[in-house]
Amino acid sequence: MSDTLTDIRSQAERAYQRLRGEILHGDLMPGERLRANDLQDRFQLGLTPIREALMRLSSEGLVSAETHRGSRVSETSLPEFSDLMATRRQIERLCLTQAIARGDAAWEAEIVAAMHLLSRTPLPASPDDREAAALWEAHHRRFHQALVSACGSDWLLRFWSMLADHSERYRKLRLLHRHEAQAEVRDVNSEHAAIMDAVLARDADKACALLDAHLAATETSVLRLLRAGTSEEETAG
Repeated sequence: MSDTLTDIRSQAERAYQRLRGEILHGDLMPGERLRANDLQDRFQLGLTPIREALMRLSSEGLVSAETHRGSRVSETSLPEFSDLMATRRQIERLCLTQAIARGDAAWEAEIVAAMHLLSRTPLPASPDDREAAALWEAHHRRFHQALVSACGSDWLLRFWSMLADHSERYRKLRLLHRHEAQAEVRDVNSEHAAIMDAVLARDADKACALLDAHLAATETSVLRLLRAGTSEEETAG
């Protein structure tokens, strides 16, 4: 492989990781236009790597390509989020059931470590505190990933990871607006700890029920925020 091709692929990976991170962390908002020339200037990367990154993100559903108009960050919607969370809840239950049956002591240790870090990480103080939100999200992702990691299926874990990525975009809305009434902030550390205790006790039925209730409660809160935002837009219009 030539040095030039290697460099292009390296740049494309950097562009992909940066764009993906900005979309998931809320720096690039749903519907925001992504102009390749603007991204080239901002990232200091070539146009070809930028376009490759956009195509890759489009294939993952995080970016929408528009004929002759470039790309945009994929929009959010109530039906899409409901479908997304229903699917995630099914996949995560299946993964967790299999992980409880297969997991070893090292798997248990990673769950405990992930829970410890998450419980020690403060939630963001305001919608502008994106650094705190990103850190909390990273530890939250590690905890949920630890729960399912011993399921024994690479395909299930790929599906879970994709669903977690997309739900992260929506959950970020709630995380950054957690002081609003519609967010209905709960004691999520207690919910996570209860899930962990049931998992370590190898009580699959209880663990899955707690996990499902946890995801369903988050879904309800995010849906309320999305509906509130839609109502405000309609009123303003």
